[in-house]
Amino acid sequence: MFFQPTLLLLSLIAPAALGHEHYGTTLYPRAEGGAAAPKFGYHGLDGPLNWYSLDKDANELCAKGTHQSPINVAGSACAATPSSLSIKIPAAPHGAELENLGTTVDVTTNGTLLNAGKKSDLVQFHFHTPSEHAVDGKYYPMEVHFVFQAADASISVVGFLIELGPLDPLLGAVLAGLPYIPFTGNVTHTKPLDFTALEKHFASSGTYQYAGSLTTPPCSEGVSWTLSCKPLSVDVAGYEAITDLIKFNARYTQNNEGVNLLEHSALEQVLARIN
Repeated sequence: MFFQPTLLLLSLIAPAALGHEHYGTTLYPRAEGGAAAPKFGYHGLDGPLNWYSLDKDANELCAKGTHQSPINVAGSACAATPSSLSIKIPAAPHGAELENLGTTVDVTTNGTLLNAGKKSDLVQFHFHTPSEHAVDGKYYPMEVHFVFQAADASISVVGFLIELGPLDPLLGAVLAGLPYIPFTGNVTHTKPLDFTALEKHFASSGTYQYAGSLTTPPCSEGVSWTLSCKPLSVDVAGYEAITDLIKFNARYTQNNEGVNLLEHSALEQVLARIN
């Protein structure tokens, strides 16, 4: 009886979902030969509403967590970036490894996050289309997540929303490699990467900060989230290049109790039709 309503919910939202911080990224080393086929997805029975059912032991927090991400943030919550919070990512003059993970593309390079004296190392950064976080209910075409891990294994993510506009040179250097990784497990190198402008952007644009979770299975909580208030920009060609490759790969916003807001809305629609 539980499975049938789930299918009904999925059928209602499937047209909207035409289509990481954890599995399938370098947070956990991949096997030689490239990424394995992902164990979750973003539509149908592999989608966010069913992540818990894919592995009820590992993914329990995807359904029952109380501090889940992404969220809809209030624009008024934007605060000046404190001097104790900074990112430092050295230039990669020869580019960095870019891999198609099936659920996203990620870039592996070095860097550090300093937050109130605590140092975390950059593991990778990857992309979502459309954005996972919203600001005052507004979603953006893309979002990039820089995933950091400290010596105590705690995870921090720095996110940048991405709007349409002039192509950011850093994004352009990454997106130029997409034609060379059409299939899951394909690996190439980006063009040379310079993060100087990104560091300045982060320091000057203000931030939203909250305690949340990974936005992919197993949806682990205790993740320190920082979102830059000012978006980066990508041109139409760059946006189309990445959406052609990874399609839809965004988890729906979660409320404070960890309940999937889209699932709640869909359930209300089902009950309204029944009654």
